[in-house]
Amino acid sequence: MSQNDNGAIAVLPAAPAPLHHRLHAYIDVAVVVAVLICTNLIAHFTTAWASIVTVPIAAIVLLAMVRRRGLGWAELGLSPRHWRRGSVWALAAVGVVLTAVAIGALLPITRPFFLADRYATISGALIASMIVIPLQTAIPEELAFRGVLHGTLDRAYGARGVFAAGSMLFGLWHVASSLGLTNGNKGLSGILGSGVAGQIMGIGLAVIATAAAGAVFTWLRRRSGSLLAPIALHWSVNGAGALAAALVWHTTLR
Repeated sequence: MSQNDNGAIAVLPAAPAPLHHRLHAYIDVAVVVAVLICTNLIAHFTTAWASIVTVPIAAIVLLAMVRRRGLGWAELGLSPRHWRRGSVWALAAVGVVLTAVAIGALLPITRPFFLADRYATISGALIASMIVIPLQTAIPEELAFRGVLHGTLDRAYGARGVFAAGSMLFGLWHVASSLGLTNGNKGLSGILGSGVAGQIMGIGLAVIATAAAGAVFTWLRRRSGSLLAPIALHWSVNGAGALAAALVWHTTLR
């Protein structure tokens, strides 16, 4: 691993791995993807408690599993050597997102998109932003996708595989959570409608948007060498969005 002229963390090209090593890498990717699929189904289609604890537990299990398979802390974005650089990128990412969210919440044309029913109260948005989103979403999802999946894909397919497959899988991960997206968002339901066709289009847009976000998270992960940056960006997008939604609801109803 080295640092190029632009300051990016880069992995130096290595000699082609023996066939059995590549086979092990492919198996690791298949197992990680299978665990993620099962995790997603359990979290969204079983019990309320499962929706709370399944993703964090699965992220920890996956981390332990790939560590036993030989992935190093640097491959997982968890090396202390990159914490300082990751912190700098994390602060920059949060600053950009907070600015964008503030502008979006203030502009009349974009304000309706912040009217998500789940964040209609200030107290609910605070709990979601400070507790639920970081512990249930941002940290475990980044650990699973930009940590474990990133590391296994990188070994098997290299950077192109990480960006293409990792981003696509992250987009598909959000299909289940987007099933009621248009019904719970005034801005989206106003454009797409609240019927079946609107719901399908809403899911499609969510998949495309989250796949694009996954590519940005992956870029940050590789640029900084640390999970701190994508975790911070992930939290700020969801957490700041939740707080902005509550403020927009509060000011709209007054």
